[in-house]
Amino acid sequence: MQQIRNKETLADAINLVLGAWLFFSPWIFGFAPDAAASWNAWVSGIVIAGLAIAALAAFAQWEEWLNLIVGLWVAVSPWVVGFAGNAPAMRDHVVVGVIVAVVAAVRLWLAYQGPPHVHA
Repeated sequence: MQQIRNKETLADAINLVLGAWLFFSPWIFGFAPDAAASWNAWVSGIVIAGLAIAALAAFAQWEEWLNLIVGLWVAVSPWVVGFAGNAPAMRDHVVVGVIVAVVAAVRLWLAYQGPPHVHA
């Protein structure tokens, strides 16, 4: 049981790091002057990190569903928001978004495939 909890904590820690990475990436990759890309990175990074902190405090499936949605948003946002022409911003968003979505999908899959929970 402890091993399962450690894997869950690892997934949340990965999302926390990815959220922080996304938040700081406009300065790291130099796309901070691009308002659309940088604001999307800042807001999405805060949301991903906040959901990861909430999941670390107490796991709930809604947090993983939101992380899946936010991860998918981050991955497609360069085309939706219109900064796909900014290669560093586009690559950063796609990579981070896909990883966040995959981690959330795996967590959801494990939650549904795990042993049944007994409710009193």
